[in-house]
Amino acid sequence: MSTDAQTAVRYRATGKRKNAVARVTLTPGTGVVTCNGRPIDEFFGRAVLVTRARAPFATTSTEGRFDVTALLHGGGVSGQAGALRHGIAKALTSMDESMRTDLKREGFLTRDARIKERKKAGLKGARKRPQFSKR
Repeated sequence: MSTDAQTAVRYRATGKRKNAVARVTLTPGTGVVTCNGRPIDEFFGRAVLVTRARAPFATTSTEGRFDVTALLHGGGVSGQAGALRHGIAKALTSMDESMRTDLKREGFLTRDARIKERKKAGLKGARKRPQFSKR
């Protein structure tokens, strides 16, 4: 195997949360995270979201060992951060199955299934009812 083929090792995964989808590519590198062609700090803008997205690296002690390239679409910034976290965790698992237990324990491999509840007939929203008047 040539050196070019060895450096081109990639681990891909898809993460989802709410309506957001993140297609994540993990490559050995220096820890640079790029979202839709922009640095992660610039893309999310809030430190909390950046920390949430990078959490799988902290859990598995792999900070600074991989470059992440992510294509994000759908949902809002919070959902996209959650989708990125889910995608990174799945990509790390595809790279090394021994990381699975730590990531599973922290809940990073579980797809957060909470979505918006549908509006019901006769109601103003999913649960809000019209005002009741006794007389």
